[in-house]
Order: sequence, then C-alpha cells, then structure tokens
Amino acid sequence: MGTPKRATIYFDPEIHRVLRLKAAVSDSSISDMVNDAVRQSLAEDAEDLEAFEKRASERALNFETVVRDLRRRGKL
Repeated sequence: MGTPKRATIYFDPEIHRVLRLKAAVSDSSISDMVNDAVRQSLAEDAEDLEAFEKRASERALNFETVVRDLRRRGKL
C-alpha cells in the first residue's frame, strides 16, 4: 500500500464532533474512517464506470420521446 500521505481536511464542527465520538466508540481513528469511506466511494465509482462501459453499445433513448410514449400509454 505504501507510506501513508498526510492531507489537511476541514470538517464542519458538528461532523467533526460526531466523527470523534464514532472513532472513540469503534476504537478506530478518524483517518481510518475517512480512508474507508473514500475507498468505498471509489469502489462504487468503479462499479458505475464498469456498468457504463457494458451499456455503451446500447441504443440511446430520447427523454422527450420516452415521456411522450409514457403519456400516450396512460402511464403518466
């Protein structure tokens, strides 16, 4: 994984208070919790990008056409 890098992050005071409490209760550090949250967010982004790539060859639908079709069929 390499040597951890230092960064300064400014939290809203209320968020910082909650993070400190959660860190104490979970016997973790704020840094560990932030790293986990960022890692999870990046994993979700990777899943989204993979889904976009899989669907890249699908035919695009025009939003207005879809709405008109739904209205025509009584769905809206």
